[in-house]
Amino acid sequence: MPNRRAHLAPQSTHGQLAAALAALRVSNEIPDAFPADALAEAAAAETSIPPLDLREVPFVTLDPIGSKDLDQAFHIEAQGSGFRVRYAIADLPGFVRPGGALDREAQNRGQTLYLPDARVPLHPAELSEGRASLLAGEDRVAFVWTLDLDANGAETGAQVERARVRSRAQLDYPAAQAAIDAGGDAAYLPLLELLRTVGTLRIAQERARGGASLNMPDEEIVREADGYRIVRNPALPIEEWNAQLSLLAGMAAGSMMLKARVGILRTMPAPEADALHTFRASVAALGHPWSSDQSYGEYLRGLDAASPMTAAVLQAAAALFRGADYTPFDGELPDQTLQAAIAAPYAHVTAPLRRLVDRWGLVICEAISAGQPVPGWARESLNELPALMRAASQRASQVGSQALDRVEAALLRDRVGDELSAVVVEVRGERARVQLDDPAVTAQVSAAGFTAGTRVRVRVVSADIATGTVELAPVPAPA
Repeated sequence: MPNRRAHLAPQSTHGQLAAALAALRVSNEIPDAFPADALAEAAAAETSIPPLDLREVPFVTLDPIGSKDLDQAFHIEAQGSGFRVRYAIADLPGFVRPGGALDREAQNRGQTLYLPDARVPLHPAELSEGRASLLAGEDRVAFVWTLDLDANGAETGAQVERARVRSRAQLDYPAAQAAIDAGGDAAYLPLLELLRTVGTLRIAQERARGGASLNMPDEEIVREADGYRIVRNPALPIEEWNAQLSLLAGMAAGSMMLKARVGILRTMPAPEADALHTFRASVAALGHPWSSDQSYGEYLRGLDAASPMTAAVLQAAAALFRGADYTPFDGELPDQTLQAAIAAPYAHVTAPLRRLVDRWGLVICEAISAGQPVPGWARESLNELPALMRAASQRASQVGSQALDRVEAALLRDRVGDELSAVVVEVRGERARVQLDDPAVTAQVSAAGFTAGTRVRVRVVSADIATGTVELAPVPAPA
């Protein structure tokens, strides 16, 4: 298991931090309760029951501990020399009337927000944590992707259709990883072993097509009874294998849309030559040169997650993963069809409970797969989606960053005057960004000759919770 580093904000800061986080929701115009008409519509909504019944398939869900908004369930079986992956996605579209009060509110929100002191859902809990969620032991309707793979993990066939399903168990990442690591006769171990096999094969497929996964350490603000913690830890292997199922469905959806000449892709341009040149120079300076005969994705996969230099390399790499957007089309294909990091056409279709655009992707692909016309409401509103998703992403990024700043300030408020150890993550001009060892805080400091990837000492000068401002000063090295 990865090392988890955390530090608790002192009790004396709790009232100030709570007030600062509440003020953030107001200043960023974060929606609070759902309008009465949207709640009434959610309570009364019923999805239609399809004729296909797949309840005999032993699906399971795999999510972070405590998740209730369960978008996906999976099942994998060997098929000849290859595999059949079934990936069930929550039938949220069946509960939302296009143009209704619930639809309007979802378009206003765009995505679920996860904040330190609150979770702001895209849809009312009545649906997102209840009747639409793929909860274990409950009969549900889902969009089921059937994805056939050959012995090397390459996709050989894909379709999606609505069906009745029943998840057998709600698994979580740490326990599932522990079961795989320990072996033995743990429940669902054979299925998890198949997930590892397929996930590993799909990672090899990603490598072969030139894709790259930027596995930044997970950074989570955890609220507990006695305060907040910032926890950073690298992704477990099982999280990467599970992510490959979502990527597999998304790539199948992208190809399906392009063939039918209608849909909405998640696109990202390839990095510019100047950006690649800058990245090569940066990582060489960090002591991790990128060989000219090594692909970008292979280079990132070879990084040692335990090395203090890796944070600096990943920070430099993040600058290349820019320009992502949503590209709708109907008839004429767009100029940009690839998601460069994935190195394939790709569409969002696996998280409808938490992301608005997936509702469109699912109904479009289900219609294409069935040879039926795409519903008029979905086709007619395609061009509205990019602006809605950009606004939602910008709001989520902004409020998330501001919330993190305020929690970090709370963690450091009682450490003013202390000297702390840190790793230099990035240097830009006269400023450097450092990551403290304990507490796990990232902040700016005068560069003072710092070099990215090196270990330094800094002193906490000030920490203001209300504004989220932290000031550090470099500590001169001993003579």
